[in-house]
Amino acid sequence: MTDPSTVLDLIDAFRRSKCMFTAVSMGLFDYTPASLSDLTKRTQAHPDALERLLDGCVSLGLMAKDGDLYANTEAADAYLRRNSPTTMTGYILYSDRVLYHLWGNLEDAVKEGTHRWKQTFDLEGALFSHFFRTPEAKYEFLLGMHGLGVLGSPKVVRAFDLSGFRRLVDLGGATGHLPTAALEVYPDLQAAVFDLPPVIETARLFAGPKVELIPGDFFTDPLPPADLYALGRILHDWSEPKIRTLLKKVYEALPTGGGLLIVERILHPDKSGPTTALMQSLNMLCCTEGKERTLAEYEALLREAGFAEVQGTVTGAPIDAILARKA
Repeated sequence: MTDPSTVLDLIDAFRRSKCMFTAVSMGLFDYTPASLSDLTKRTQAHPDALERLLDGCVSLGLMAKDGDLYANTEAADAYLRRNSPTTMTGYILYSDRVLYHLWGNLEDAVKEGTHRWKQTFDLEGALFSHFFRTPEAKYEFLLGMHGLGVLGSPKVVRAFDLSGFRRLVDLGGATGHLPTAALEVYPDLQAAVFDLPPVIETARLFAGPKVELIPGDFFTDPLPPADLYALGRILHDWSEPKIRTLLKKVYEALPTGGGLLIVERILHPDKSGPTTALMQSLNMLCCTEGKERTLAEYEALLREAGFAEVQGTVTGAPIDAILARKA
């Protein structure tokens, strides 16, 4: 008989995710170490049902169990506690409360080739108005982007030699994790974030004191002066026409020899992987206008905009890097 393990694993995969999502949503990783009875009182949950959830977390390597006492594993302590400096709870909660439901309509997204905001949440309007529909939703989304950024930005800023640049402006830079990481490697660099006014309000809670925060819309407003711009997890949100418009605007704003640092997942040349990037491309289908691309596809867009030199590298982090220069 053919080995069914791949199929069985995928049948079970969403259950494992939902187990972690629910434990994070209930704050269980913030309350441990604690006994089952203590956790039952804190959460007002059904004791037997809560025990099943906790034991599920133990089996997933997120908790350890000693008799009636539950405690976080090292990974859960680092990434699943809300007050951890490396927390990923924002993206987990966003995945649970938003993406999980959008993906429920993946089949319709594939058939129609459009995102699922209207179908899933009866929401219309500008794309990012959905992410920022309430102060809580905005904070949750930006906390999630910050958690992902903290994982990847330190490797991104080391992927190329950026010592020749004087001023970095991260377009759509959210919480400033990329400029903050860049300043650790290049302390003489001037660094700023240029993002929508509601984002800048929240970014002040995260960005370091050396990161300038500038409100604006990179599609409609003049870009702040810089010899190095960054676009981190931005291009994969948009269709080719909007990308062409944005890249041309960046190119024209750069001085001769200036650079553009693109931070995205890079697909294999034949688009056979990585799996995480391909799943993210489907995620983009469900919730944005965009998709993930190969290095060749990004290079074609960049050269069309006028860039003469394009380098790409797989960083080993959950995100990759491309550096393009203006001749």
